[in-house]
Amino acid sequence: MSAEEPLFRVVRGVPTAEELAALVGVIAVRSRPAAAPTPVATSTWARSARAGGAANAAGPGAWRASGLPR
Repeated sequence: MSAEEPLFRVVRGVPTAEELAALVGVIAVRSRPAAAPTPVATSTWARSARAGGAANAAGPGAWRASGLPR
């Protein structure tokens, strides 16, 4: 595509200047990359309920070790 070639063209109808401006605006907005969603902050209440560290592993002595301090 050369610099002289239009990016789009009207093939049917006679659009007004306002209609062409609206079309250019829509194309400009749609061609921008989408912004990454802002991360949602987790409340302290919810964070305290999550297990910290490694998960308990099953195996010999796992039941007894689950009661020991970490």
